[in-house]
Amino acid sequence: MSFEWFVALRYLRSPHRPAILRLVTAFSVIGVAAGVATLVIALSMNSGFRETLQDRLLGVTAHISLTRPGSGGISNYQALAKKLAELPGVRSVTPAIYDTVLLSFNGEARGVVTKGIDVDLEKKSDEALQKLTAGHLDFSPDPDGIEGMLVGKLLADEWKVKPGDYVTLTSPQGRLTPFGMLPRTRRFRVSGIFESGFYDYDENWCFISLPAAQALAGAGDIVNVLEFRLKKPEAAPQIAPQAEQAAGMGFAASTWMEANRALFRALKLEKLVTAIFIGLITFVAGLNILVVLSMTVTDKARDIAVLLSLGTRREQIRRIFLLQGIAIGAAGTFIGLAVGYGFAWIAGTYQLIPLDPQVYAVPYVPFHPSFFDGLWISIAAISIAILATIVPAREAARLLPVEILRFE
Repeated sequence: MSFEWFVALRYLRSPHRPAILRLVTAFSVIGVAAGVATLVIALSMNSGFRETLQDRLLGVTAHISLTRPGSGGISNYQALAKKLAELPGVRSVTPAIYDTVLLSFNGEARGVVTKGIDVDLEKKSDEALQKLTAGHLDFSPDPDGIEGMLVGKLLADEWKVKPGDYVTLTSPQGRLTPFGMLPRTRRFRVSGIFESGFYDYDENWCFISLPAAQALAGAGDIVNVLEFRLKKPEAAPQIAPQAEQAAGMGFAASTWMEANRALFRALKLEKLVTAIFIGLITFVAGLNILVVLSMTVTDKARDIAVLLSLGTRREQIRRIFLLQGIAIGAAGTFIGLAVGYGFAWIAGTYQLIPLDPQVYAVPYVPFHPSFFDGLWISIAAISIAILATIVPAREAARLLPVEILRFE
């Protein structure tokens, strides 16, 4: 151990220090630990929300959506989907038709979104179809010719719907009859219940076969969107223009980032604001370190004078107090990291903090602690501790032994 470290640790651990100095030192360590732990927990929570929402969104929504605005739909969708699936970076292209309809069951009715899908293609890419909590992925008609459909778990729980029940879907896309415009109505058999983990989809979505959706909408053999799944979802902004160009004139492509831009921008801004405001806790703890070292310089003035008289260089005196500040900051940082990462792991693993999924889209607070967040938090905390030592260390090195020891 170097001379400077030996003296610095001796000053910090000395039982003969004044009680107020020991108390302020403890508060400094606690302050740094509280700031670091709070920042780790807050950023873990922010990252958890962002990553959880992103994963769940990408599991049930398209990475790129290709539409043909103003044309009524895409007629040559099968050949076009096969062509676009050959683009670099594209994992699959599936046709779909969305419609907002009225779902009726057991005397109740509500609006839902139906998604007509090509079952063989969609089940390979849409995670919602792979997460059935009841029933089976079966859209085939029963002996009476009534086709199957999937409903979300929250909708099924709310209405007490179970596999084998029959519901009625009414489309606002009516048909013209001698009695005027009448809505299109079809009965469906609930064959399965899916759980995507995303509130809006589990509460308001239903899946039916593509031919059934086309018949319900009265649209013929067309779809209103081609949905791309990519090998790397973050490459969507680069592949979307290529898809537009390959599809031809009149097509428009939108990415999952554009559709959810407001959400992820809000989470990013929240992370920045959280880091700034909670970082002030560590800054206040740094001021406590400055107070501790200033009091230590005053308390140990005679010791410093003796050391200087014995030949200790002023750079060594300065380093002694610098190392004291680093020791306090490092101790607080280590404790804070241990508490922060420990709490984040326990709370995330055991889902200790429940949430209202209607408000937050997830049923519990997700925590995803990041190594890089911990790294820059540690660097920031230690840097604040070092900055807090500059003034006291400089003042200690400037002491004049003759002035202090004159009357000893």
